[in-house]
Amino acid sequence: MLRLLVSVVAAFLFLAGPAAAQGAKPGIVRVRMTTSEGAIVLALDTRRAPETTRNFLAYVDDRRFDGTTFYRAARRKSAPKLGFVQGGISSDVRRLLPPFAHERTDKTGIRHLDATISMARHSRPGSAGGNFFITVGPMPSMDAKGDYAGYAAFGRVIGGMEVVRRILAKPTGGGSGAMRGQRIAKPVRIISMRRIDGKAKPTGRVKPWKLDTGKAKG
Repeated sequence: MLRLLVSVVAAFLFLAGPAAAQGAKPGIVRVRMTTSEGAIVLALDTRRAPETTRNFLAYVDDRRFDGTTFYRAARRKSAPKLGFVQGGISSDVRRLLPPFAHERTDKTGIRHLDATISMARHSRPGSAGGNFFITVGPMPSMDAKGDYAGYAAFGRVIGGMEVVRRILAKPTGGGSGAMRGQRIAKPVRIISMRRIDGKAKPTGRVKPWKLDTGKAKG
């Protein structure tokens, strides 16, 4: 009986993958993102990027990311298998939470290496909200340097990078400005995001995008 139990546990850990089999390190909160292309597991650094991680987890715990999409695939012209994918609430202000302080990479020490998750923003630092991106390959141009504030990196992908690469390879077109030609023709659905570690802490704010379903609270 004991041998059977050990075999079952071993099989579960094998199927779950290393991200589920290993516990989180101190200061790290893991999040499982389920998409229409497969699962992605994130490790968020609450110690080095506390404000950015707190903001992201508020969206996770409120389920504000549920039902959103990956809508952008920015491939390098010289190396199309590298670049970044962007997702989140897009321009849906009904899901938007209040702004938070920008955390520069030269302060946090979290660089834009391969498989880094970072916050998308407008031109002004501190304008990030409910949109994020994941790098495929290192992108040092996203790091802060001197007067350039860069983007707020706050964790990395520890499982499912093959899913991220599939999203990067999706057909694109349309868009304007910096996103010209980078809009994913058929956006990839973000079905849900849930913490693997710790207990969810919903903000308790009203959820206007759910008003038509009668579930705008909770």
